[in-house]
Amino acid sequence: MAAAKNGQGMLYVTMQPQEGLSLDQFHEWYNNEHGPTRLRLPQIFSNGLRYQATDGQQPHFLAAYDVTDMAHLLTPTYLDLRANRSSREAETIGQVKVDRFFFDLIWTQEAPSFKPAEQCTDAEAEGRVLVAVDVSLNLTQEPDAAEKVIQWYQEEHIPILSKIPGWLRSRVLRMPSSIEGSNAGETKIITLHEYAAENGLGGPEHKASMDTPWRTEVFNKYITTKGRRTYSLFYVFGPAPRDLQHLAALPASAAFSAVSPRLTTTPGTSVDSPIISSYITTPHDGLIIPYQLEGNPSPSAPVIAFSNSLLTSLHMWDPLVKILKTSRPDLRILRYDTRGRHSIPSPPQPATLDLLADDLASLLDALRIDKLQTLVGVSMGGATTLNFAIRHPSRLQKFVACDFNAASSEANTQAWKDRIAVAEADEGRGLKEQLAGVTVERWFHPNTMEKKKEVVQWMTEMVAGNSVEGFRWSCQALWGYDLREKMREVKGVEGLFVVGEGDGKGALVRAMDGFRGLLGEKGGELKVVKEAGHLPMCECPEGFWEVVKDFI
Repeated sequence: MAAAKNGQGMLYVTMQPQEGLSLDQFHEWYNNEHGPTRLRLPQIFSNGLRYQATDGQQPHFLAAYDVTDMAHLLTPTYLDLRANRSSREAETIGQVKVDRFFFDLIWTQEAPSFKPAEQCTDAEAEGRVLVAVDVSLNLTQEPDAAEKVIQWYQEEHIPILSKIPGWLRSRVLRMPSSIEGSNAGETKIITLHEYAAENGLGGPEHKASMDTPWRTEVFNKYITTKGRRTYSLFYVFGPAPRDLQHLAALPASAAFSAVSPRLTTTPGTSVDSPIISSYITTPHDGLIIPYQLEGNPSPSAPVIAFSNSLLTSLHMWDPLVKILKTSRPDLRILRYDTRGRHSIPSPPQPATLDLLADDLASLLDALRIDKLQTLVGVSMGGATTLNFAIRHPSRLQKFVACDFNAASSEANTQAWKDRIAVAEADEGRGLKEQLAGVTVERWFHPNTMEKKKEVVQWMTEMVAGNSVEGFRWSCQALWGYDLREKMREVKGVEGLFVVGEGDGKGALVRAMDGFRGLLGEKGGELKVVKEAGHLPMCECPEGFWEVVKDFI
């Protein structure tokens, strides 16, 4: 019998929710918990696709995962996923009729322009048609039936199918899989044929594939039964949960929180949007980066993202996000913790602005966000924002870069080294007991320090909660960089620069006014927030919103 292709195969799962199970609950669980957990194992699963039947038959839903090597499905890495499932998963899956199949991949033929769904945008991928055909073999009378059927597929049937308009790919697979053994059940050959949403199925080319002498011989001699299902692709997994749409339809009682995988989902209410809190693992060094996705639940809603400053967390944006949800309910809102807030890679390595920009690109990849409507960053996040526009201009429509310098100086580098020494003093207590207070006082406008004590306390506690080791390695991104010449090369991205009037006692206003004209061909406008210092969106969120709302 034909051998599997380099051990590759597929996990093929059909599902039929029982009456009484909310489809929103079923989809939210599968999209935000079950699927992403598997996509976090790229050494096992290269993709995860969800289909809905279009032929009126049950089961209505199919999930297909390409497997890099079927032997991986026998390892603890995979088996522990099922053994350690959450109570919610156990409860939900108990209300679903699930059939799991393991297929070995035998052969593939692709159109010259074929691109796997996971490499497409959602708009490009969703709606693709899948035709799944399984045939049982007459092995009792024809021991070589499998080889004969596969030969027909390879040499005649699939080459004819490839002439159908919209044909993308056909794959020949076999069950039982090699990991199940030859006694696991009836031997079948499965073919999966993929087409564009607009295609020629049912047309003359398709009819020609169904009426040849060789096909008649194969079905009369080697095949005993045939099954055929048709599906439409409706969801492509990434390793990061992102389904706000179904979450928004659930009651508050459906809120979910789990330590492993690290995931919290909060359904929407009449006064607030749904929220997903989870994490990604960077592909370049395996660092965990937490993120929060909220706002407009539509998967096609434009996305605004925020990049925080050194020593703060994604919650530094809380006051602004509160305004944004009211003023711009059309936006999805993405926040994340810059590397160094919680942990560092192993072995440790200094952060760079290039690494920080690529961290954001990795987050967008994991969330399958092709392009941001706006990116807003402050301080180190401001430098990250500008550098993201430099390195990834096709993924960004506009940006707001706040309270940063386009180039560092030797004096600044030495200042960061001195702050590291303070943070590490007394086994790290220096960050909480000394650096946090001094930093916030340096950041904030005198008006904030005098009249907004609760804001000062909030920010001081946030700074004190940073990892000392993370600070040591992440602040090195602000050593020895210069973005001024590269700024000139930015094209197709609008930029706005914003600064608090008291940042650096006014020195940063002058510095930013000096380099704003270097952006692209026309430069960027500079706007100043009154009675604010280094973090104007925290000190004076209403004032900050006033200067950026027309741009965003």
